[in-house]
Amino acid sequence: MKSPAGDEMSGMKTMSPPHVEGDAFKAVMAQWATGVTIATTCQDGAPVGMTATSFSTLSLHPPQILICANRKANTHTAIVESGFFAVNLLAAEQQEWGMRFASPEANSGERFCGVPYAVALTGAPILTGVLGWLDCNLQDSHSSGDHTIFIGAVVACEVTSAADPLLYFRRAWQRLAQISHKGE
Repeated sequence: MKSPAGDEMSGMKTMSPPHVEGDAFKAVMAQWATGVTIATTCQDGAPVGMTATSFSTLSLHPPQILICANRKANTHTAIVESGFFAVNLLAAEQQEWGMRFASPEANSGERFCGVPYAVALTGAPILTGVLGWLDCNLQDSHSSGDHTIFIGAVVACEVTSAADPLLYFRRAWQRLAQISHKGE
């Protein structure tokens, strides 16, 4: 089987990949709909968090998840230093939170202002009213490009709402379309 570049996909041959323009890469990735989360932890006793769309389950046995964080982000440093984090799954009505925690200009105090939260087993903030949350100990990390992949060992989790999720698609905040079953 040949790849689009024409090399054998046997895994035995390696070639330098062609240069991919950042704008082309962003345009393709904008076609991928993703849920929106807020990853939280603590730094010097204060809550810290960021919007994260690079989130996935990793393993069922044992329960593990992963998130990716830009190494320049304050939350990245806080996760490394604390050794724990939580992932809060946002509901469609929490778009303002997603936008606020995504803003590089907002400091942690501004991000958490007026956002109610409880403290998880690890000490990470769990935002009130989210669809669900996962509390994790940092198990491993891998640097790649300008991000770090954080692997979390899930120590507690809960579904807290049946609301619709907040989505990010084509560089815009989205909601699930209402499906109509006419004639049923």
